[in-house]
Amino acid sequence: MQRPPPPEEFRLKETSPHLGGSRIAGDKLTSTYDLVEQMQYLYVRVVKAKELPPSDVTGSCDPYVEVKLGNYKGTTRHFEKKSNPEWNQVFAFSKDRIQSSVVEVVVKDKDMVKDDVMGYVVFDLNEVPKRVPPDSPLAPQWYRLENRKGEKGKGELMLAVWMGTQADEAFPEAWHSDAAAVHSEGLANIRSKVYLSPKLWYVRVNVIEAQDLQPGDKARYPEVYVKAILGNQALRTRVSQSRTLNPMWNEDLMFVAAEPFEEHLILSVEDRVGPNKDEVLGKAVIPLQNVQRRLDHKPVNTRWYNLEKHIVVDGEQKKKEKFASRIHLRICLDGGYHVLDESTHYSSDLRPTAKQLWKQSIGVLEVGILTAQGLLPMKTKDGRGTTDAYCVAKYGQKWVRTRTIIDSFTPKWNEQYTWEVFDPCTVITIGVFDNCHLHGGEKGSGSKDSRIGKVRIRLSTLETDRVYTHSYPLLVLHPSGVKKMGEVQLAVRFTCSSLINILHIYSQPLLPKMHYLHPLSVTQLDTLRHQATQIVSMRLSRAEPPLRKEVVEYMLDVDSHMWSMRRSKANFFRIMGVLSGLIAVGKWFDQICHWKNPLTTILIHVLFIILVLYPELILPTIFLYLFLIGVWYYRWRPRQPPHMDTRLSHADAVHPDELDEEFDTFPTSRPADIVRMRYDRLRSVAGRIQTVVGDLATQGERLQSLLSWRDPRATALFVMFCLITAIVLYVTPFQVVALITGFYVLRHPRFRHKLPSAPLNFFRRLPARTDSML
Repeated sequence: MQRPPPPEEFRLKETSPHLGGSRIAGDKLTSTYDLVEQMQYLYVRVVKAKELPPSDVTGSCDPYVEVKLGNYKGTTRHFEKKSNPEWNQVFAFSKDRIQSSVVEVVVKDKDMVKDDVMGYVVFDLNEVPKRVPPDSPLAPQWYRLENRKGEKGKGELMLAVWMGTQADEAFPEAWHSDAAAVHSEGLANIRSKVYLSPKLWYVRVNVIEAQDLQPGDKARYPEVYVKAILGNQALRTRVSQSRTLNPMWNEDLMFVAAEPFEEHLILSVEDRVGPNKDEVLGKAVIPLQNVQRRLDHKPVNTRWYNLEKHIVVDGEQKKKEKFASRIHLRICLDGGYHVLDESTHYSSDLRPTAKQLWKQSIGVLEVGILTAQGLLPMKTKDGRGTTDAYCVAKYGQKWVRTRTIIDSFTPKWNEQYTWEVFDPCTVITIGVFDNCHLHGGEKGSGSKDSRIGKVRIRLSTLETDRVYTHSYPLLVLHPSGVKKMGEVQLAVRFTCSSLINILHIYSQPLLPKMHYLHPLSVTQLDTLRHQATQIVSMRLSRAEPPLRKEVVEYMLDVDSHMWSMRRSKANFFRIMGVLSGLIAVGKWFDQICHWKNPLTTILIHVLFIILVLYPELILPTIFLYLFLIGVWYYRWRPRQPPHMDTRLSHADAVHPDELDEEFDTFPTSRPADIVRMRYDRLRSVAGRIQTVVGDLATQGERLQSLLSWRDPRATALFVMFCLITAIVLYVTPFQVVALITGFYVLRHPRFRHKLPSAPLNFFRRLPARTDSML
């Protein structure tokens, strides 16, 4: 089933950016920063001043420095009453925007009315030296302050001025002329940063039994269960079947915890006294720092914990000193699992929690985040549309965030990042966002960073050591339909340290061993993944500057499990696309059997006779045929990484009501009549799925009933048929049986009946368990 290609605007485009600069011999930048275009900057480092002259009025000075280049002006903080201040601040001016031939460094004295100029240092841009990392930083020098006429005055200023690129160590922390309009409080929110996801553990709590419980009402049998709370996660065991004062459960509860462990595990034994009424019989608080860590499935030691009971006196909790009840637990931190925080389809890391179980890395992934084009305005400022774009890339535990380019629909980042790769079957996700927190402090706290779009690249689809330079369309599904928000240009290279290692990985299980030796249920994994994403988003939003909750959740595909009619249709057609190959083979074979092309059918007869007479050729022929198909398709191998496909996703022709349903909140916020209509539609779709599943089950049950004697006559017929067939096959050479069967299947249409065959009729008459269904 051949799908039409997506529209031109939604396709991937190959680009040829000028990576690594001019590649002049001896330019060391090309070896370390070769996946981005060079951007030239003028750097001015203002270190300190000495012997600044005091003011005539106050007898002291409040100095600060102003760095001016054309229309751009950067300012240091000011010191009160200090003649030997130290600033150590760096200013970076983009060479693309330089409109002056000199840079002025002015020392000023802050004043209530008008700031006094204490002196100047002026540099001609043609005389500024060029620096290329990894050369050591340029040493700052003392410069005597001058007045406007060029006469030497009092005081000296220590400076370093040089031309460099974005590879310079000073680049991330520098004040940028591009962001001159951003308030000093918001500067932290626009700088590039690297974040690390917290280390996540599965906490397994095996609740075994309790002893000597003290219920309030001793006249009744207690209905006891155990409730466990870790942070915002709460789980409970079932009510114990042994209704005594020593109940037993032997039940596992699983939680997610992140290092450093901030919350304690709180266990409470509760008695269900009545409907919606529970009595706490005792509590135990267990710090996770003291819990044993295990790397495999060997059981850890059990331990008894005392249950403490508290009573409330005058609004205060007081510990009740009494004979202590106890609870028997086996608690461990399971380091042999990989804690899933991403969608399993787009995992970027599959390693277990425990570092001792990590394998060696197999290569390096390098990504150059170059530019974006044609971004749409994301917000309004001073009556016009504007966008302040930044990128976030996530692979493994390492998140990177580029600097924010202020007020630009064609931002140029040209930042390069590197990740270690442990498995080629992983995915890197790169998202583009609009920064709504440029004011710093709490001014922008109510707003959320808008999503502009994201790109996913599966490493296994990349050829080793090849640099991929493509412009990726940023596609986002809105309530109004699919929309292109612009394009982001990336340069990607996957370098493999050993081909043998990478090929060996393909024979290994995808997840760590514990997932197969002691598997977690699908429901458990879904719940634990939800908890893991909540913990990661909470921890990263507390970093400085924060990687905000909405950004982390978009990158981790938090809402991917929500119901969507569009996605369900897309998945159905994906299944049909896979089956279409089998259906095509079936149709081709049916045409051969019906002699549509007599020459092909005769050739198949010849091949069939050869394979029957020489059965040892069957497997070699199959594998040779597969080899030839693979070699044939090599000519049409994909030359570009796969990208979001609007046709495959059924995003370009989706019904507006289905989109509205997809973007509805959970629980729903729509009127009752719309919900009723959607519910009825869902029932009709589910009814069809139910019918298909029922039909598949029926065919399976008919197979079982061949020998189950549910239909005694049918089973008797089949058993007798099996006996006769066994005798015939025993005395007849296999080649003869195979030839007769093959010639019968390939017989000419004049020897065929239009009615179904006898074996098919027999099979369809067999009973299934549908008779027993209500």
